[in-house]
Amino acid sequence: MIQCANASLCVLALLLGGCVIPPQPPGPPPAKAKAAEPAASAVPAERPASAPTPPPAAPPASAPLQAESATRDLLAFHDRIRQLPPQDLAPEIARLNDEPPGPRTTLQLALLLGQTRNNGDLARALALLEPLLRSTAPEAAPWQPLARLLASRYAEQRRLEEQIERQSQQARENQRKLEQLNEKLEALKAIERSLTARPPAGGAASAPVPAPAPKGISP
Repeated sequence: MIQCANASLCVLALLLGGCVIPPQPPGPPPAKAKAAEPAASAVPAERPASAPTPPPAAPPASAPLQAESATRDLLAFHDRIRQLPPQDLAPEIARLNDEPPGPRTTLQLALLLGQTRNNGDLARALALLEPLLRSTAPEAAPWQPLARLLASRYAEQRRLEEQIERQSQQARENQRKLEQLNEKLEALKAIERSLTARPPAGGAASAPVPAPAPKGISP
């Protein structure tokens, strides 16, 4: 009897064990996990290799380099024209007058006018340099130190020439006055010589007339 009861209990246990609810399959991931998927997919794919970037253009030369280049250019021009004979300066001036105006042309023309030594050319050179000195254009900046130096030299040269001209004029005026005084002196000497060489009236020498005696004194 007891064995039957045990057997019944075993059978019941087996039945109960077979009725255990099997584990459910995992459900969909939580919303938070789903939200992480787009973030992972947002990572950009590797870009294809692009063409190499060209190197940047070289920056323009600095102001000191531009000024040095302008100085070398003008010195080379001066070395060339200072050996020219005076008759060859006029064609050079005519050639520069036909070229488009610019700082370089202006300075070259001013140098040529300073070489001619003609009256009025120095003043003309100073008139050419004045607009260049007042210019605010970027292309004029490297040439302006040279223009100031040349204008200062020409102004001093013109002042000295005017001073020499005034002294020469004063010397010529003094010489003219001296010549007039010499002419007057020679004229007076000629009158004196004519008076001493003139014979007395009547053609014969007469005795000198004695001076009258003072009153109250007998001879």
